[in-house]
Formats: sequence, C-alpha cells, structure tokens
Amino acid sequence: MGSSDRNALKGTLASMLCHSFWGLSFLASRTALDHAHVFVLLSHRFLLAFLVLHLFPRRVAGLRQSKKALLPLLALGLAQPVCYFLGEQFGILHSSTSFSGVMIAMIPVITTLAAAPILRERPSWGQLLFSLLSVGGVIGIGLSNQSSGSLDWIGVLALLAAVLSGSAYSLLSRGLSKRTTPFDRTYAMMFLGTVVFTALALIQCRGSLALYLAPLAQTPYLLSLLFLSLGCSVVSFFLSNYAISKLPLARETVFANLTTAVSFFAGVLVLREPFSWFSPICILLILVGIWGVQKTARKEPTNSEPLQEETQA
Repeated sequence: MGSSDRNALKGTLASMLCHSFWGLSFLASRTALDHAHVFVLLSHRFLLAFLVLHLFPRRVAGLRQSKKALLPLLALGLAQPVCYFLGEQFGILHSSTSFSGVMIAMIPVITTLAAAPILRERPSWGQLLFSLLSVGGVIGIGLSNQSSGSLDWIGVLALLAAVLSGSAYSLLSRGLSKRTTPFDRTYAMMFLGTVVFTALALIQCRGSLALYLAPLAQTPYLLSLLFLSLGCSVVSFFLSNYAISKLPLARETVFANLTTAVSFFAGVLVLREPFSWFSPICILLILVGIWGVQKTARKEPTNSEPLQEETQA
C-alpha cells in the first residue's frame, strides 16, 4: 500500500468515526437540554473541551503559528462552531424539522462544488452523482419522518448561514492543513466556541453565575456534557480536521451524511422511535452514495502535514 493509499485509509477511518460520534450526539443533547438552555450547554461543552486541549504540552500542540496563520485560524473558529451552531439552532427553531434536515444535507454538495474553483480540487462526475444520491437518502429520511414546526424567513436565513458556515469550515481547514496541524485547528475552534457561547450564556443567565453553574449539579447533565465535550468536540473535531488533511473534500464531506444514518439507528434502537419502510431504503442510498464517492475519486495527491511531523520529532 502506497503513501497516498495509507493517507486515504487513515482519513476515511477518521471521518467515519467522527461522524458516528456526531450521529450519537443528539441523544446526549436531548438529555442535556432538559436541564440547561442551549447557550449554557454550548458554553459548558466548548469550555470543557478547550480546558482539556489546553492541558496538552505546547510541544505536542505545536502552536507555533506565523502571524499569517492566526487570522485564518480565527476565521475557522468563527465558521465552526460559532456561526454553524448559531445558524443551526435558530434554523431548527424557526423551521420544520424536514426543511432543516434538507438544508443541512446540502453542505457536502456545496462544499464539493466550492472546492473546485477555490482549492482546485475537481470532483469526478461519478463523485457528484453519488454525492447527490447520498444527499437524496438524507432528504428522504427527513421527509419520511413526521415534521414539526413552521417555516419563516428567519429560519431560512439561519439555515443558509449554517450551510455556508459548514462549507467554509471544510474549505478553511483544508486550506490550512499544509501549515497547521489538526490540533492547532481544533484548539482555535474550541477557543472561539468558548468565548462566544460563554458570553451568550452569561447574557441568557443575566450575569448570574449560580444559574450558569446550576445544571452541573445534575448527574444526567454531567454525563451528557462529558460525551458532547470530549467525544463530540475534542475527539470528533480533531478527527474531522485530520480527515480533511488526508482526503480531498469531495471524499471527506460526503461522510457527513453518515451522521443521519447513525442518528436514525440510534433513535430506533435507543429511543424506540417509529420508522417507515421507506427509511431503510434511504439509509441504503446514503451508504451506496458514500461508497460510490470513494470508488469514483480522481487519483490526486493528498496534503502532507509537515508541521505535525515536525512537532512529533
């Protein structure tokens, strides 16, 4: 197996694990949101993640960035998690569940199309077709489930912001992968998430530290927070940034649809949610689409990570 094949395999495994974690995140979020406002939960989630990352020695973290890399890292953190989570939360609040699911499912397609002119990563026609097939599966699941909520222009704009932010994150992370490590990018993202969401949480709590800390006294909340912070933030975002370094975006972003498949199975198996005969067909479309995107990929060299190798020496 050549170096390019090994990188592709590492990136594929990292992306699959990352999106599997995110597919399970809604279970923990449901429990946590029973005890805390969404901004308080996001603040606790990213604050804990940032503190954990901050414990790593700087020689391992490799935070030796040039001034030119600092602004792109800040932009990365603003795109994901700040703008994406804000857009997603307000979008879900002001739209139907089916519409929000359809909108978020468009992130891989938009990212793949944007990567061609911006990063010169041209997907094959087969990749585009299989990517659309996978997105079709996600849309099918969204439409087959009972929809709730009503749609207004705030929801449309918020979800559009989430889609653009999700795509911007992948493009920025890919562009930064030659001069920063996955740890650097994850660290910057957790830092921006901590600053913005903690400020919003304190505003929500009207400056009351007691209200801000109150959910931490609940054991179910703490367990959910640990999974969301360590599993879905520290581990998953690191794996996401790592996978983006190893795979062209057309191959990496399609794994986002795996999140929907994992969420579906988790809901059925854990929460005993109902499902129609049409849902398994949609899951099959998602998996076939992901497989097809990988099989029809162009033979392109993957990014190397000189900074990461240097810090490990």
